Amino acid sequence: MTEPDFAGRIGRTAAESTPYWTPDQPRGSRPNVLLVLLDDTGWSDFGCYGSEIRTPSIDALARDGLRYRNFHVTPLCSPTRACLLTGRNHHATGMRFLADTDTGFPNSRGRVHPEVPTLPERLSAAGYGTYLVGKWHLAPLAEITPAGPYHNWPLGRGFERFYGFLTGCTDQYTPELIEDNHQVDPPADPDYHLSADLADRAIRYLTDHATFRGEQPFYLQLAFGATHAPHQAPREYVERYVDTFTKGWDATRADRLRRQIENGLTPPGTALAERNPGVQPWDELDADARTLYTHLQAAFAGFLEHTDAQLDRVLATLQRLGLRDNTLVVVCSDNGASREGGPHGSVSTNETYSGVRPPVAAQLGDLGVIGSHEGPSVYPEGWAMAGNTPFRRYKQFVDLGGVRSPLVVSWPAGIEAKGEVRTQFVHAIDFAPTVLDLTGTASDTPLDGTSIAATFADPAAATRETQYWEMLGHRAIWHRGWKAVTEHTAGTDYDNDTWRLYDTTSDFAENHDLAAEQPGKLEELVAAWWREAERNQVLPLDDRSLIQLISGGSVGLAGRGDLVLYPQSGHVPVASKVTGTRGALRITARLRARHDGVLLSSGSAQGGYSLYVQQGRLVFEHLLPDARVRCVATEPAPDGEHTLGVTLEPRPDGSSAVSLWQDDRVVGEATLPRTLSHPSFWGLDCGRDAVSHVSTSYKGEFPIPPDALESVTLTLTRRAPAREVATEIEATQ
Repeated sequence: MTEPDFAGRIGRTAAESTPYWTPDQPRGSRPNVLLVLLDDTGWSDFGCYGSEIRTPSIDALARDGLRYRNFHVTPLCSPTRACLLTGRNHHATGMRFLADTDTGFPNSRGRVHPEVPTLPERLSAAGYGTYLVGKWHLAPLAEITPAGPYHNWPLGRGFERFYGFLTGCTDQYTPELIEDNHQVDPPADPDYHLSADLADRAIRYLTDHATFRGEQPFYLQLAFGATHAPHQAPREYVERYVDTFTKGWDATRADRLRRQIENGLTPPGTALAERNPGVQPWDELDADARTLYTHLQAAFAGFLEHTDAQLDRVLATLQRLGLRDNTLVVVCSDNGASREGGPHGSVSTNETYSGVRPPVAAQLGDLGVIGSHEGPSVYPEGWAMAGNTPFRRYKQFVDLGGVRSPLVVSWPAGIEAKGEVRTQFVHAIDFAPTVLDLTGTASDTPLDGTSIAATFADPAAATRETQYWEMLGHRAIWHRGWKAVTEHTAGTDYDNDTWRLYDTTSDFAENHDLAAEQPGKLEELVAAWWREAERNQVLPLDDRSLIQLISGGSVGLAGRGDLVLYPQSGHVPVASKVTGTRGALRITARLRARHDGVLLSSGSAQGGYSLYVQQGRLVFEHLLPDARVRCVATEPAPDGEHTLGVTLEPRPDGSSAVSLWQDDRVVGEATLPRTLSHPSFWGLDCGRDAVSHVSTSYKGEFPIPPDALESVTLTLTRRAPAREVATEIEATQ
């Protein structure tokens, strides 16, 4: 087969032929690119955007470059990531909603359409080294298994190396890690933290690239898990913010807006948007609530500052390697701050994701562990409101609190402006076209975004004139400074939605609804929204609940009746949604010989269960946030080939009956006071208790020899998998 770009001549022999080698693409002045993507970080959370939170590394980038005050994203993480990587609107790429589900329509397949090229695919073909460190969340839930399939994983979409996690969020101390296309356990280091690990890996990739491919540029996407819940950071980072936030979220909003106006980020005269529904005034909270909420916000703040410190190490590496001047550094968030913590937040995100909302008084004794492995916390929605200062609403909404993101851009060799603020409208779909423009990389397919490179030098440079949004039926459109927005109530007629109208050139925070005064302008914008919807494959509008969506599609392992695991099976991730104990459950272990060790474990020291044999007896142990239940067989397990296991039968009061059995004969009984669909951020392991151990009755992984265990079958009975999966996904977004 002849190479399409072969420019030599083929004769009968080498002597009669002319060889040809494709010339290396010259590096020239093509810049390196570092995209730093944070998660659920509000518009006002960086220090340089008015926050009390210390982000000296990001602030230094802003002083060295530019801040954009009119940068927009989508209201959810997967769609924004698809926009950044393709330069296309998310519906057109097949990522209308989350990567966790396929809704049955082309605009929401849970992955980027294979025919839509990604930025790393284009850059790799142009001679760039392409690396992703951190969060992906662009692969369907059903494909996140130890055996793939891998075509929607990062290496299947243009990245040459990947180290991080595939799902929407993970624990910072015991993350479910992937390296390239295989699972790896986090390092066994008592001081381990994922943000530091990701920075270490980014530093390694940069160093290797400079050493072995220094003649070529690189594209590195550093996508921290921060600041998505769980909010976790070393204790010293958390403690330094407790006193800072005793003033509460109302005073925090006022202080941040004042600083934004003083530093030229927000126009003078801007007022705070009205309080979000359901958020109480801080002064009306009782003392216990204020104490808990202050500590939960301190964990968030410490998490962000700790992340900034890790970024500083990466930037220092660029400087040491002589790469900093010609590296375009872009820092942003994937959507606005999240209200998933509800009115009260929680010391344990696992309880929140399991639908459990413990009262404030019950959590006051755990203030000292907030932010640690034992306290994977999430803050109340009042702090998310403060994070989105001065705007209304949150993540998932198309109001500014959901879609306005901080954007810091620094490129010493390419941007002369220092510390300036840009006011042009910019959207996530403009990132890829900008990078392609600056790197001289051609695009052979249409792009929805346009390059904003001209704004680097020109504060008045023109950008696009129109952008639409849609999420969960909520809709908005911006056109030449005018914006129309509507919130939709699921199940109601879209034609009955009430649209608001804002003149964003004079109303920065969108506080003054002009719909009644300018009905013609509103009608014009609504009509434009429908045109954009047709053009970008937004239709059909879909306000089905997540439960309804998942019921009609694949839920992967959770949709199976039986899941058979073997001692050498890979780790089953939390994304499988089979790792909890809510619902009827039967675990069947087939032994070749009696031997002590773990048969099956799910979870970690945060919570979960372990089925094991110790001193010859079968044991089932379940760790809950407030209890540990241990059921031991009344007699030794038989030797030789036998079947044994445990059955969990739910009761109407939320408890569950536990029955240990050997060869279908009950040998132990207990009661779980309650069960959890999300006991921790660590999934299932067959034949060992990996990484962070559920039980304190044995040491380490307590593995059972593979030749003693044939298999373990997990059977989900009398359970509606779609409802369970949807409930958990909905809680975590």
